[in-house]
Amino acid sequence: MGPEFYITRHNELIDPVVAVWSWQIPVYLFLGGWVAGMMILTGISLLRGRYAQRSCVCSTLPVVGLALLSLGMLALFLDLEHKLYVWRLYTTFEASSPMSWGAWILLLVYPVLALTGLVRPPSLLLDLSRTVRHASTWLQSRPHVVRAAGGLSIGAGMALGIYTGILLSALGARPLWAGGLLGPLFLVSGLSTAAAFTHLVASDPGESREFALVDNMALTAEIAILALFMLGLLSGSSAQVAAAQLFLGGAYTAPFWVLVVLVGIVVPLIVQTLAVTHRIAHTPVAPLLVMAGGLALRFVFVQAGQVSHWAHGVSTLVP
Repeated sequence: MGPEFYITRHNELIDPVVAVWSWQIPVYLFLGGWVAGMMILTGISLLRGRYAQRSCVCSTLPVVGLALLSLGMLALFLDLEHKLYVWRLYTTFEASSPMSWGAWILLLVYPVLALTGLVRPPSLLLDLSRTVRHASTWLQSRPHVVRAAGGLSIGAGMALGIYTGILLSALGARPLWAGGLLGPLFLVSGLSTAAAFTHLVASDPGESREFALVDNMALTAEIAILALFMLGLLSGSSAQVAAAQLFLGGAYTAPFWVLVVLVGIVVPLIVQTLAVTHRIAHTPVAPLLVMAGGLALRFVFVQAGQVSHWAHGVSTLVP
């Protein structure tokens, strides 16, 4: 069993297992990564010409993405201390500030989602708006514009997904977050979440199986990145080793290995592998576990990161 980690707040020792943490940032990171993954999958569908089919998931993902991103922005807004001054992020651009990059990336993401959503809008929107119908017809008659929109969707999705990890890793005061793998980890996790959701909602059976395969590849990559992340901590400074011990016998061992690794990655990977090899029927169990694991990943990393500290990995160390 590793050392017990504590943080100091108002001159009191608080056990991180029972400490009450803000939920807004993990939820924002989860929804942002989910939307990023959906943008990448939408872009791939557009580049492959799938938009010619009414059953294409590119008819659903951009609309869902707009809704989820708005919920994520609301969660982020609720977490801000000075809410009335959020507009100042858009009066300048600071190349060294992750928040500045994120603000402008999010400003780009909204119109990209709207553009890709107009390529193959849901039937309800086509029936309600003549403008939407005309815009969709115009776009579909110009494949080169659709391909450009697909490429833009992939690029913006990758930027958004990586940013959700860089937002934490830029805070060098926390050894658990210090490193270059949080960006790729959160990007791959978001892609896995999006593929699982798409596998769940796709109306075309062939397309649904394809996204199950994509999810399996993303889950495998996520395991590899987590292993590299852990090895990087264990081969780093004493503070980084202590941060790794949070997951290796410390306070966050059970949430990490049970909720993130076992429930969120290993079990759905096994279930979906059996499904795509036709050994069992496809069920919603695996996709739902993947989405739950993606949310757990953000909560565990945000909370554990706040406990880790460069002074021997903690703010206060109690033997």
